Amino acid sequence: MSAPAPESAAATRKRAGTFQSLAASFASWRTAAVTLQSFPSGLPLGLVLVAIPAWLAIEGVDIRTIGFVTLAQAPWTFKFVWSPLMDRYAPPFLGRKRGWALVAQAVLAIAMIALAVVALHPQRIWPIALATIAIAFAGASQDIAVDAYAVEVLHREEQGAAAGARSAVARFAFFLSGRVIITAARWVSWPVLFAVQSVVYLPAMVLMVFSPEPEEAPAPPQSLREAIWDPFVGFLRQHRAVEIAIFLVLYKFGDNLASALVSPFLIQVGFNQVDVGVASGTIGLVATIAGAVIGGAITTGIGLGHALWVFGFLQAFSNIGYVLIAQTGVDRPLMYGAMAIEALTSGMGTAAFGVLLLRLTQKEFSATQYALLSSIFALGRTLAGPIAGVLTDALGWRNFFLLTIVAAAPGLAMLQRFAPLGVRDPEFVVEPRRAGPPLTRAALVRRALAGGVLGIIIAALISALLSALHTLRATAVFDLATPLRTIVTPAGVSDWIASCAVLLFGLVCALGAAALAAAQHGVARPARAR
Repeated sequence: MSAPAPESAAATRKRAGTFQSLAASFASWRTAAVTLQSFPSGLPLGLVLVAIPAWLAIEGVDIRTIGFVTLAQAPWTFKFVWSPLMDRYAPPFLGRKRGWALVAQAVLAIAMIALAVVALHPQRIWPIALATIAIAFAGASQDIAVDAYAVEVLHREEQGAAAGARSAVARFAFFLSGRVIITAARWVSWPVLFAVQSVVYLPAMVLMVFSPEPEEAPAPPQSLREAIWDPFVGFLRQHRAVEIAIFLVLYKFGDNLASALVSPFLIQVGFNQVDVGVASGTIGLVATIAGAVIGGAITTGIGLGHALWVFGFLQAFSNIGYVLIAQTGVDRPLMYGAMAIEALTSGMGTAAFGVLLLRLTQKEFSATQYALLSSIFALGRTLAGPIAGVLTDALGWRNFFLLTIVAAAPGLAMLQRFAPLGVRDPEFVVEPRRAGPPLTRAALVRRALAGGVLGIIIAALISALLSALHTLRATAVFDLATPLRTIVTPAGVSDWIASCAVLLFGLVCALGAAALAAAQHGVARPARAR
């Protein structure tokens, strides 16, 4: 043991429990700032994803129109598209990340006031849709800036407690702007609620002004090309980069499968709506927030590698509670306990995962890389829902939840590749370029085209397969050809968005294939004319 010395904040955080770890996140102004910034960061998504669709349904807007408005959540999925602009350029105040966050919060305040005004006429859907899209775009931009700021400002020993507290505060904000606002609308009009939420961004802007700048602010990319290209190459130069990318999709895949259909499962078993509401809206929320805080503290104490392994196993086996419910039927103590354990372990895994994203992200490309990595992570959650519905039809609830335990294995297998069992803190090192001549630009373009075409084919097949599986549940007919034709020849707005998403995925794959080749082999510089 080391000689007694004045205890550091890191040592204190290592022993922190549930409430102590939340206090530890405020041990410095850096961790306090990123934690508090998570509150305004969590508000827009809850509003767009939960509250606005519910409000439109209450006002009698038809379901197809509501479905169109919910497409406004797309900016959170594709925020990596414009994040290079936030790495490359800076507003003339507060530095790059704090400046962009302040701009986004100002837009959010204005957009919320606009939504409050147009909410006086809920049947005029286009103004509402435009205000919602503005809120979504500004909210996603705020997330880019706030996440990048956390990457740049936090010290390594602060990341665990900060990641757990950030996740807990953001989840609470999501709940307030989503579920709570729906309940409050029984007594207060929707326009007033929207106007009140706009006021929240004023103290958030004050907080951003007084948040500390990073001690060593990284130099910005010298060109927009560098801001787009170098984040891909920089990530793919890391040891086991491909396995890490696959891990980001698969680590919580079993957990995502289980949580996708928990509410329909409980209703079908025989629990009433009050039971399900208490389980998901109260017990689940509290357990998730507690899990995030505890998980962040434990990650600081035992190390990121150990935490990812421990929480990975806990996430997987927490679904046993749902297996028991499927066997025994209505048992409220069992159901509440199962929900609490699953939500607690899920929150713990999310906290450790947040630390991983912070450490994977290179500070000079903090906006683009963090946005890209979080989008890769979200891909597993997006795919889980449709797959879960088909599996439950084929297997039944009991066997489905047993399968979700097994579904955690591929993610843990990928974890073994870059953080073997027993390693406390994996080191993410840059690999040297492979021996041999560097690639010419023509060879790089060929790699990009091949990756882009392959990405478009894979995205089109996945999109069509999910659509076919969805219709299979209703018609008992598996039709893959029709959704493929819809992607090629889109008709409605949702079809065009799906087709654009396929093309965007292909573009990302093209960039990824070219960046991987450049990271491994280098790129030959064109000869200069003498």
